[in-house]
Amino acid sequence: MKTCLVVDDSSVIRKVARRILEELGFEIAEAEDGSKALEACRRSMPDAVFLDWNMPVMDGLEFLKALRSEPGGEQPKVVFCTTENDVAHIARAIRAGANEYIMKPFDREIVEAKFQEVGLI
Repeated sequence: MKTCLVVDDSSVIRKVARRILEELGFEIAEAEDGSKALEACRRSMPDAVFLDWNMPVMDGLEFLKALRSEPGGEQPKVVFCTTENDVAHIARAIRAGANEYIMKPFDREIVEAKFQEVGLI
């Protein structure tokens, strides 16, 4: 079973993402900020990361840059999920190593389509 780390400071977003991704066949782990997410990845590298941008302690972009420099950190497919929708933010995320980008609010169809695009389902 493929694994996905859901990283968001909102417990509601984590819960919604968990439900959708479990329905798509993923085993889910959660983290409420980038620092905790990085610790989780060091313990066990996931197949995918569903990542928020704006979080306390370590934001999504900082996490992504740190993840990509970790041993095996180039492996996970990273899907940013955020309210940041301007082209500059999207470009920064892609340059930092994001594979896809989803805007909040999201639904099952959007998540499924993006995860298919990056070859996870």
